[in-house]
Amino acid sequence: MSAEGALDLTQANDGGVYFVDAADFDALVAAAEQGQLYVCRADLTGCHDKAELLRRLAAALNVPSGFGQNWDALLDTLRDLEWLHGTGHVLLLDHANDLRTAAAKDFDTLLNILHESAGFAMSQSRPFFAFLSLPEHPMVLPSHRPS
Repeated sequence: MSAEGALDLTQANDGGVYFVDAADFDALVAAAEQGQLYVCRADLTGCHDKAELLRRLAAALNVPSGFGQNWDALLDTLRDLEWLHGTGHVLLLDHANDLRTAAAKDFDTLLNILHESAGFAMSQSRPFFAFLSLPEHPMVLPSHRPS
């Protein structure tokens, strides 16, 4: 499915981590709202390390007090998200290339955490999508095929 077609983000089995162009975010927000999914958006412009990434994600996710500011806390948070309303969750990370360029290891760790969180959500039949805007990536989502 491409950005031109109707996006259906309600299918938990389609959840995961996707690289997109920032121009696709409006269509993703519209699809998320249509599916009654909670949208969290974090701008990573100038984000150059783990500490700044965790701070920005905690703010975007409106995490409860006591967030541990470490990778384990982020994973726990992304697996839970019960304080955010909606039938599922869409995380939009704008300007992800800034982190990828400045701190490749932190970027890779973030991707691993997002993939693990999406897998956990899938096992709970809950849609979870993470979209990272990278300048060289047009949006391509899997087509939903009826079982």
